[in-house]
Amino acid sequence: MAGTKLKNMFICQSCGHESSRWLGKCPGCQGWNSFVEETAALKPVKETQRGLLTSMDAPVLLGEVSAVNEARFQTGIKELDRVLGGGMVVGSVTLIGGDPGIGKSTLSLQAACRFSEQGLKVLYVSGEESIAQTKMRADRIARQQNTNLFIVNQIDLNIIIEFINKIKPAVVVIDSIQVVYEPNIGSSPGSVSQVRECAALLTQLAKARGVAMMIIGHVTKDGAIAGPRVLEHIVDTVLYFEGERYSAYRVLRTTKNRFGSTNELGVFEMTNAGLAEVDNPSEIFLSERAKSSSGSVVVPILEGTRPFLVEVQGLVSRSAFGMVRHRAQGFDANRLSLLTAVLEKRVGLRLEDQDIFLNIVGGVRVEDPAADLAVALAVASSFLDKPLPPDIAVLGEVGLSAEVRSVAHIAVRLNEAEKLGFRKCFVPKNNLRAKNDLKMKTLEIVPVSGVREALDIIRG
Repeated sequence: MAGTKLKNMFICQSCGHESSRWLGKCPGCQGWNSFVEETAALKPVKETQRGLLTSMDAPVLLGEVSAVNEARFQTGIKELDRVLGGGMVVGSVTLIGGDPGIGKSTLSLQAACRFSEQGLKVLYVSGEESIAQTKMRADRIARQQNTNLFIVNQIDLNIIIEFINKIKPAVVVIDSIQVVYEPNIGSSPGSVSQVRECAALLTQLAKARGVAMMIIGHVTKDGAIAGPRVLEHIVDTVLYFEGERYSAYRVLRTTKNRFGSTNELGVFEMTNAGLAEVDNPSEIFLSERAKSSSGSVVVPILEGTRPFLVEVQGLVSRSAFGMVRHRAQGFDANRLSLLTAVLEKRVGLRLEDQDIFLNIVGGVRVEDPAADLAVALAVASSFLDKPLPPDIAVLGEVGLSAEVRSVAHIAVRLNEAEKLGFRKCFVPKNNLRAKNDLKMKTLEIVPVSGVREALDIIRG
């Protein structure tokens, strides 16, 4: 093959570092067993293709740049717009990852249909499904006939770029980046080189043409985006779909957003008509709560600017084996072990021979430190077999001395608890310094300074 060179190389899947031989540890990202072998037929890169996608703007002084708000395309899906920071920014690239069958393609097609209903020209590139399959899904989830939505089944990047230049869409959806390939790179689709080059070219195209682009990415068995780690650095926004495969509820979380907060969270329910928005997640997460069972505690958590209540379930039982087990679903297992040690050392609970299991109901993953006190009380309640009153909510961060530390935005959390009918809430004592902001109509505020104090109140 004239002008073509065959090259065997080893590429790190995490950072894209190249080596002529296999290495156990990557010198770039320090990751272990991350190198994969690729045999690539490298052709000269077309200068005209890259030249069309690069910008020729001259450098300007930062002080002379006028600050303007980014132009956004709102999808009309409130939960998605919230996670994006108010909509998709013109010229931005959004990467959506998640387990197979969790709803990535469904949400992307729903957003594409909503964009087209607003009069925007949309190009949906489906590399994994035929046009007929995409049409069947669109008929199921679309509210009206879409005259501005173009669908194509294509994986050749050069042809995709030609379609974008010809149609000139405002929004482009790529489903998915792992099946798209650049013919000038001889490796197979989904390889490190292909994913990295295709993502870079599509990002340059989005910036140069002012196209809002949404890219779907596969995930590995560990839950990370498949392909090189540089893929997440290239794009502007990274969204992850979370939730149990056999549960109807899905959680959309942002881990990177150059145009908004990275703490927002959207909740959806999978229905026959696609993904439906959940306006009040608190009611759903608490709808099946067993109110007279020990180990059940409700905590008002905060995701970005959005408060909602979740149920923390703890189960403590005597270990039947030589080694005790600490298992957590939706909560950091290391944090659970730390709180267990606090209960043993500071509170005096004998948990050294007990198996401890923790579950956050609804498939939500809680990272808010305000859930520490709820986790500690859930474990203690199950161990003592003493249920908490069903109308009590608790919140607070727990330190190593079993002290309950203050949390942020407490008024927003308490308003959510009061709105759902809770009558009493344990709050950190230091949060009462802003007493004027904590005047509630029906919710009684109980200040606590330590875990032992909260446990004594429950014991009566």
